[in-house]
Amino acid sequence: MSTGFTLIELLIVVVIIGILAAIAIPKFQNTKGKANVAALKTDLRNLSAAEEAYFFENAMYTSSLTNLQLNHSPGVSLTVVDATTSGWSASATHPASFPLTCALFNGNVTPLAPATVEGLIGCQ
Repeated sequence: MSTGFTLIELLIVVVIIGILAAIAIPKFQNTKGKANVAALKTDLRNLSAAEEAYFFENAMYTSSLTNLQLNHSPGVSLTVVDATTSGWSASATHPASFPLTCALFNGNVTPLAPATVEGLIGCQ
């Protein structure tokens, strides 16, 4: 008597693995999206701390990321849109989270959409 699996048993196992993969893949992609959003927000918070440290030393904010000596997450594009003696605004994007953009402003500058409240990160 030969022992082993029949063709039907093997097909059932393949179908079950396919169903599990179909459930798991979208969940994994959603997790990557959340990680990208977290990276954007973290980099904006780090930028905020760096701007305040720069202001403490120089009595003005800067639009140069080089002057801030800021390291940001891989793939994240930070842009300081406005920097004056009274405030600054910046936005952040990530190519894997396109078209998501997060923004932050602080001080007496024009709010940068999607941020609407000073000091709070807004994303859309």
